[in-house]
Amino acid sequence: MDALSRCAARMLAAAAVALPVTIAVAAPPVRAVSFARSAGHRTENFTVRAPTPQLAREIGEAAERWRAQLAVEWLGEPMPNWSEPCPITAKVAPNLGAGGATSFMFDRGEVFGWEMNIQGSRERVLDSVLPHEITHTIFASHFRQPLPRWADEGACTTVEHRSEIAKQERMLIDFLKSNRGIDFVHMFRMTEYPKDILPLYAQGHSLTTYLIESRGKPAFMAFLADGMRHKNWRRAVSDHYGHDNLYALQDTWLDWVKSGRPRLDQAATPADAVAVATPAPRPEPTEIAAVGRSVAGRASVYAVRDEAGDTPERSSVYDASNRAPTVYR
Repeated sequence: MDALSRCAARMLAAAAVALPVTIAVAAPPVRAVSFARSAGHRTENFTVRAPTPQLAREIGEAAERWRAQLAVEWLGEPMPNWSEPCPITAKVAPNLGAGGATSFMFDRGEVFGWEMNIQGSRERVLDSVLPHEITHTIFASHFRQPLPRWADEGACTTVEHRSEIAKQERMLIDFLKSNRGIDFVHMFRMTEYPKDILPLYAQGHSLTTYLIESRGKPAFMAFLADGMRHKNWRRAVSDHYGHDNLYALQDTWLDWVKSGRPRLDQAATPADAVAVATPAPRPEPTEIAAVGRSVAGRASVYAVRDEAGDTPERSSVYDASNRAPTVYR
């Protein structure tokens, strides 16, 4: 039984006492890598299994550095050590697709049961997969509840290497041009990964970047906390970013994407954020036609909203009975 299968089995066994959560960013299927001779390394917050002792030590030390650095970036202060270390199983090979899957559980305000599986080239494991997966653990430790999928994956993608971020930005334009964008009202309700998952990553990354560049990370974290506390994202968007509703945010964000995602002045108000953008080495303005159907009288690039406003029935990543917890990305 492989590591992911063991993780799923443990989640099933714990379902009676805890709400299990699997946050996953799995790479496309790749050739299996043998771990019969894997080596181990222990740090304060991680235990690492990797192909060699050197890699195990390097990954463990990098994981601690990312945990310390990202906690300060997102939370404004260091994060206490966990009561139990997070096991990391790493598959590292030059041509291995980059990706990871981190599982953990929430129960009565506690988060526990960490398990992280990562893979890729040495470079991508250290500069993209590790910071992405560790950001999931920081958000879980801070909020103590599942986040909207777009925000969790969007934030985690912002800390990846520039080469990985560039892929998300290129894919976003393709998705918007091909009617695969996600209506904001629908996207903000998502607690599950959709079947067409790549647009969620690309759009979540883009919106997260826009919000952070508009008001900074502390405002973004406060916005998420309020939205999850009150279950009213329209009010949270209005209170924290000054938009009347999610469609107003959607329109402003889309204008920013069309203009080439210029850097934003954080002191600006949402209404003039795009207008005061300063020149920077970003993509050229992009022609994105209104390829979706009209939503509430607005010309929209989106075409996947359910007319009744209901979320389609899908297997949830927060459901312990989910038998394919890592078929993402």
